[in-house]
Amino acid sequence: MADKILKEIIDRYPRERRYALAVMQDMQRHYSYIPREGLELLAGHVGCKVAELYSMATFYKALSLKPRGKHIIKLCNGTACHIRGSVNLINGINRELGIAPGETTEDGEFTLELVNCLGSCALAPVMVVDETYYGKMTLEKLPSILGEYRKEAK
Repeated sequence: MADKILKEIIDRYPRERRYALAVMQDMQRHYSYIPREGLELLAGHVGCKVAELYSMATFYKALSLKPRGKHIIKLCNGTACHIRGSVNLINGINRELGIAPGETTEDGEFTLELVNCLGSCALAPVMVVDETYYGKMTLEKLPSILGEYRKEAK
């Protein structure tokens, strides 16, 4: 049985392929990922193959086909951040949360993503949690920053 919310999201849009990305973004916003059932329903709605939507969903880094955490941690690993210690931060997040890049904590609170650039090289290394930027990050700052988001969850 199809999820009622998925149908509501899809039905907001005309039956045209050009709206497929917007529909997937809405699904992602609601579920924190794009459910397989959502792709199947959307394919029927716009008259294309699921494989075409899958290609689109895997092309865009902002979209995910697997559940992501409530809080998305984006850690820059571009040249400036890498030189200034982003690898140490990856290891620190692994120790703090028990996740590696591309993984989500068991409680569904955090997902860690590595990105090539956040456009804040002067503040390297840079980490973004949800929409909040943390520049000149250090291992010492990690526990308190992540702790604030943990408090929010409780």
